[in-house]
Amino acid sequence: MRRRTEPTRASSGGGWSRRRLLGAATAAAAMATIPAPAAPERATPHRQPDQAADAPRPTAADTSSPSRRSSGPRPLLLGTYTSVEGGGQGIGLASYDPGSGRITGGGSLTGVPDPSYLAVHPDGRTLYAVDERQDGSVTAVRLDGHRILGTRGTGGAGPCHLSVHPSGRWLLSANYLSGSVAVHPIDPSGALGERTDLVTHSSPPPGPGQQGPHAHQFLTGPDGGHVLAVDLGTDTVYTYRLDLSRGTLSEVSRARTRPGAGPRHLTFHPGGRFAYLANEVDNTAVVCAYDPETGSLTPGEPQSTGTGAGTSYPAQFVVTADGSYAYLANRGHNSLTRYAVEAGGARLRLLDTVPVGGDFPRHIALSPDGRLLFAANQRSGTVSVFHVDRGSGGLRRAGEPFASPVAVCALPL
Repeated sequence: MRRRTEPTRASSGGGWSRRRLLGAATAAAAMATIPAPAAPERATPHRQPDQAADAPRPTAADTSSPSRRSSGPRPLLLGTYTSVEGGGQGIGLASYDPGSGRITGGGSLTGVPDPSYLAVHPDGRTLYAVDERQDGSVTAVRLDGHRILGTRGTGGAGPCHLSVHPSGRWLLSANYLSGSVAVHPIDPSGALGERTDLVTHSSPPPGPGQQGPHAHQFLTGPDGGHVLAVDLGTDTVYTYRLDLSRGTLSEVSRARTRPGAGPRHLTFHPGGRFAYLANEVDNTAVVCAYDPETGSLTPGEPQSTGTGAGTSYPAQFVVTADGSYAYLANRGHNSLTRYAVEAGGARLRLLDTVPVGGDFPRHIALSPDGRLLFAANQRSGTVSVFHVDRGSGGLRRAGEPFASPVAVCALPL
């Protein structure tokens, strides 16, 4: 059973263990294949509670979003820790050339403490940042003018991930240290309202070497009606149905990894029926089948990250928009693994690993046009940029890495 915490401000104990590496990894298994679930029916619009959403999205004519500009420099936003030695001053402001990949610095937006993870609203006008501190919170920033719209408490400790529901109406955040997930409403201005729900993962028991639950990611499934929480501490991915009128969560299923895997980050294939899970602790990748009708996730067999013996602390997957290639950041190995995606998303075939050109790649992201890949290297304080070959998925370094203090997130718009 999970423990539901009422939406009030809460404190949480525990040390700042997130910034220390977790246990050792085991060897990886062979390539995994998952049988596809039956094709789901189309989701019902979100006007009724507990129904999936047909999320509104910006059109090609929406030129107000920085990501819709056809040419010229584009914004790059950088997350960091402000409370560590040598850290940043706030959210890093930069731009990049979409052709060459060259990054140009533009200072920092101060007033946001420890903004270690960033996400942008679907309309491109508002940025959201976690404040990864013991008394966790999330902050909204209007991109036009870089004006802070306000901060709300997450009800937990050490929030490390957040995402915006495709409808643009709800912000989802994961509290790592307290093992909980939170929901906040987003008003038409992009500002955040008071928290509408908070759920703490109280079962199953923590995995080997863990002292408790550690929610590491909270994202929306391809159907829009289900949201998934990846918990490294309990070796579990929880699926909830999000009530799109009230912002409350109802658990519908759980997917267990093998004990001690330490699931960290889940990325969906564009087809919506498969997802790829990065296991931080046992150094493996897993292909998962996803049923959009029920929200059920079914993990397959663990497979290799291509980094050899030892622990490489896999951090995150990204998948190309056409679904042909997937990339995995390996922090201990300081590399990016390239996979060919086969069988409609059901299989990952390991191709190679590429040196990232920095130390400890914590976060990776593709540019909106898919031609560039950015890697935020935490320990070297740099951002590496790669050209992505559309045909082969090959990665080619775009010059020298850009210096950015304790770079833990790189968000190209």
